[in-house]
Amino acid sequence: MAAPDFASLAVGDVVAEREFPLTRDSLVRYAGASGDFNPIHYRDDVAASVGLPGVLAHGMLTMGFAVQPVVDWAGDPGRVADYQVRFTRPVVVDPVDGALVTVSAKVGQLDEQATVARIDLTVKLGDDTVLGKAQVRVALG
Repeated sequence: MAAPDFASLAVGDVVAEREFPLTRDSLVRYAGASGDFNPIHYRDDVAASVGLPGVLAHGMLTMGFAVQPVVDWAGDPGRVADYQVRFTRPVVVDPVDGALVTVSAKVGQLDEQATVARIDLTVKLGDDTVLGKAQVRVALG
């Protein structure tokens, strides 16, 4: 797939937005795929016993799906040169309602010499930011 046209980008452009619904089933499937069977990701009693507000989504699951809109926009995962986040708040997944995480990807910086775009992600659960300083560097040259 062709790369997005670097010359047509401007700082502040929103390049992708997406919602990710999570359920407890999603967490169990991710645990099986990742091998991370820490019970805070599927048992309310264990989460409560360690002072958590409820069952939490895996941090790496959140980090992984948050970058996917940028990968899709870039057209090739090999164009992602760097990806970094700070985990700022947990994603609590309700046993009935689940959780809906929203991702907005916006151009934060353009390096014309290297034809690299820094895409800043805003990742939220409701009004709460769950990933801070989430940045993806995408090589478009």
